[in-house]
Amino acid sequence: MNKAAVLHIPLSQYSFAYGERELRLRLRTGKGDADEVRLIYAVKYDWLTDRKTISMRKSFSDDLYDYYTVALDVPDSRIGYVFHLNTGGGEYYYSEEGLTRSFDHAKGYYSFFQYPYINSSDVHGKIGWCREAVFYQIFIDRFCRGDDNKNLSYVNKKWGELPEPKDFFGGDLKGIIGKLPYLHDLGVTGIYLTPLFLSPSNHKYDTIDYFRIDPMFGCEEDLKTLVREAHSRGMKVILDAVFNHCSSRCAQFSDVLKRGKGSPYFDWFIIRGDFPDLEKRNYECFAACSYMPKWNTNNPQVQEFLLEVTKKWQQGCNIDGWRLDVADEVSHEFWRRFRREVKGINKDAVIIGESWHNASPWLRGDEFDGIMNYSFTKACIDYFAEQTRTAQEFCDRLSEILMRNTDQVNEMMFNLLDSHDTERFLTLVGENREKMKCALAVLFFFPGMPCLCYGTEIGMRGGYEPDSRRAFDWDERHWDKDIFQTVRSLIALKKQKIRGGVRMYAQGDLFVIEREAVGLAVNNTEHASVFFAPSGEVSVQPHSYVIWERGTKK
Repeated sequence: MNKAAVLHIPLSQYSFAYGERELRLRLRTGKGDADEVRLIYAVKYDWLTDRKTISMRKSFSDDLYDYYTVALDVPDSRIGYVFHLNTGGGEYYYSEEGLTRSFDHAKGYYSFFQYPYINSSDVHGKIGWCREAVFYQIFIDRFCRGDDNKNLSYVNKKWGELPEPKDFFGGDLKGIIGKLPYLHDLGVTGIYLTPLFLSPSNHKYDTIDYFRIDPMFGCEEDLKTLVREAHSRGMKVILDAVFNHCSSRCAQFSDVLKRGKGSPYFDWFIIRGDFPDLEKRNYECFAACSYMPKWNTNNPQVQEFLLEVTKKWQQGCNIDGWRLDVADEVSHEFWRRFRREVKGINKDAVIIGESWHNASPWLRGDEFDGIMNYSFTKACIDYFAEQTRTAQEFCDRLSEILMRNTDQVNEMMFNLLDSHDTERFLTLVGENREKMKCALAVLFFFPGMPCLCYGTEIGMRGGYEPDSRRAFDWDERHWDKDIFQTVRSLIALKKQKIRGGVRMYAQGDLFVIEREAVGLAVNNTEHASVFFAPSGEVSVQPHSYVIWERGTKK
């Protein structure tokens, strides 16, 4: 038995309140090491008189570890607990003293694990509407132009031409409003808009004025109309908050450029020297972009300024949440204040951070609800596009990703195959629509909120940015109707059936993911495979999948 593999961390993703009366626990062991794991638990003050024992389920496995889980109904949440393991080498107890052959219950109060108390304000609340949410990301300049009467002098490309980094096509908020019936018919329940505040670029990630919508996109009334019309169709709208950095042309940084340390905004940025120098870049910025100076989010004045931005758009336009750009470079202190502000306005507003890595420190219930799940993206690239992972290795990787976070975080993750920042997934799989459909099926079956990048449903192609940011082709004769119908069907199934617990495993060359009422088996090989479904043997053709429900092939 690999004793070093055994792990439990109290008050973490291994021990968390799922509600005010439900405690969920996990134990990690070496893969294949344990024959059985049981939990011994009690209200900690009743340890000697009222201990209970319950079997734990081996719910997930990755390349190195097995993960055992259990959910406890705890009317009294002051719980003490110890793990009991049966292995090929005998019996073990696992407590705060580590792995031992015996456990002294009489003095258990010294060393059992504990969950001291579930305080309601500490529970990471589940947002009800996220359970069935299907998001759609819109890069505003490239989705649809709805206002031909605006000033179009900035537009330098015809709709449909291939984009270069600094091109403008003229998409706007009125264009999105006009296409809400299309999105509703597709089944979308949430829209994520890339930034829309005043900015010199087409992407708007270099904000000049956070209190003004860029006239290229429309005005504040257009946003209010969009949100109102979306809500009337049961759709949510979230905005992109670029609070890590701004444009070098914003009022505060412009003042610092002129006055240096004499500016009241000097400490709003992180500058080495008395004056910022655009050429020498003697200040912190996004990546190596001198035109995007970094806010000093440790500064309370900066925090107050950005919170005013938050309040204006959330209260004034009734938006349903935020996607946070470069979220892991902003101070934890600010994000905690931000969460209190956002949830104080609307407790059901969702907060999604942009992080391309393991973000568990931000996902403890006091900062983000979820993140853009690029780890999931990469696993799908490895499996479907690069084919560097077998079905078992794909399963292992997805299991490890799930075990990074609590269950409620997993339910509120933004799962995506591609975005404005990546190559289009259809391009990555060599324009193989069968592989694309298999990947889409996994996207919709995996726990969390699937997020489609605009145009995915019609077979949009594109390499790395800016090629991934092509204009949406509204000529239906050019659409891939097979992919379109697949997306519509998966969205409908997501809303109706895909929910509840998850089980993943490999059956030979097949990757299988089961939810409460429906299951998926994916064949990502060049040869047919047989899946042993509850209803009998089912042939799964190369690069295809089968879905079954209550033992029936669907």
